[in-house]
Amino acid sequence: MTSPQAPRRRTLSAVLATVLLAAAALLVPALPAAAHDELIGTDPASDAVLEALPDRITLSYSADVLTDAGATVIEVTDAAGTSLTDGAPEVSGSEVTQALTGPASGTVTVQWRVVSSDGHPIDGEFAFSVPESSPTPTPSATPSASATAAASEAASPAATTEVTTPLESDAPASPLPWILLVVALVIVAGVLVYVFASRGPRNTAGGGGAGR
Repeated sequence: MTSPQAPRRRTLSAVLATVLLAAAALLVPALPAAAHDELIGTDPASDAVLEALPDRITLSYSADVLTDAGATVIEVTDAAGTSLTDGAPEVSGSEVTQALTGPASGTVTVQWRVVSSDGHPIDGEFAFSVPESSPTPTPSATPSASATAAASEAASPAATTEVTTPLESDAPASPLPWILLVVALVIVAGVLVYVFASRGPRNTAGGGGAGR
């Protein structure tokens, strides 16, 4: 005689088998997607704040990426949308390096696209930031060195003239010393004439007395 629980067990087994088959059908398409490589690290790191733009960035993946021509694309732009890349990216195993060039300020955005080792392309982006550049002062803000030098050279002759002008004189020498010398000579000559004149008569008178 057949047990009344036998049909229930067969029904339960059939339901379990159906659920397992449905689950397997769902998992099989997802297996290739799970095998795709992924970005596991960047240098500089995402959202990093740097003092200046680095000379290169490095992206590290979970497995080697393909090196086919055009398979790897790296775009790096500043806040104004100006490209900062210098040449083509270099692929070495699971690392991709991109050289950078030029000034940058604010947020720097990195967009990447590589071909996974299973042949499927993957892409993404991240960003970091550098300090905002200071505004360039206008030429009129401070006098130039040449203008300052010219002003100094223009002022120098005037200052020299003011100092040296009193020392230079083209006027003739004053005649006063010569007049004083002539007066002195006249006085001396007058004294000598007076002395000789006064001595002459005395000598004459003395000689007459002796004759007598």
